[in-house]
Amino acid sequence: MTDPSEISLGLRDRVVLVTGGVRGVGAGISAVFADQGATVVTCARRRVEGLPYEFHSCDVRDDEAVGAMVDTVVATHGRIDVVVNNAGGSPYVLTTDASAKFNRKIIELNLLGPLSVSQHANRHMQTQPNGGSIVNIASVSGRRPTPGTAAYGAAKAGVESLTSTLAVEWAPKVRINSVVVGMVETEQADLFYGDADSIAAISAKVPLGRLAKPADVGWAAAFLASDAAAYISGASLEVHGGGEPPHYLDTTNANAIK
Repeated sequence: MTDPSEISLGLRDRVVLVTGGVRGVGAGISAVFADQGATVVTCARRRVEGLPYEFHSCDVRDDEAVGAMVDTVVATHGRIDVVVNNAGGSPYVLTTDASAKFNRKIIELNLLGPLSVSQHANRHMQTQPNGGSIVNIASVSGRRPTPGTAAYGAAKAGVESLTSTLAVEWAPKVRINSVVVGMVETEQADLFYGDADSIAAISAKVPLGRLAKPADVGWAAAFLASDAAAYISGASLEVHGGGEPPHYLDTTNANAIK
């Protein structure tokens, strides 16, 4: 099996903004682009100490702050080649207990934030000789029931719709694609999946036998941002290890597909 670190996607010296690129999946995305030789710029609401990348404190729900950040990146580096809209997430709250304010904040973070970042990046990309590429981090939660994270799932479904629409509106200078992410083992995996035994049991249900690593998502994003994907736009790339088998397979006595 080829060591991914030996693969070059031709991203050297590309200026890449990864929102929420300081921990979890975002950190994995930032690391892959950096290993490919890209100039990585990250942003989050709070700084993480020891980052090896340029950092901007920015809440992607604040459109004015997003515009200022993108303008600063372009002023500093002369261009912005790639944006990865990764910032997002949601705590577990059943819909009957979720306030209107909570729902609004989740949708602002996971849908309106990526839209805002994309709009400001597009302003610059449209004027650049080589245009640009935007990769949106979507989720399987936008494609299946997501009890406890209803607003998040709805927002992520919107991200895929947004991706396909912007791919039409902003072509041919800017390509927009999405990565539809399944279960990922991050430093906070225990909050979502439980202890090591629980994670092992869940992993056994994934066709590829494990949860994704943050770098798995990073490689998918890097591919879509690269010239190797030059004719790919408006697409959704599923990164879920084969998906989650239907629950009925645990109870059926049929043998044909078990």
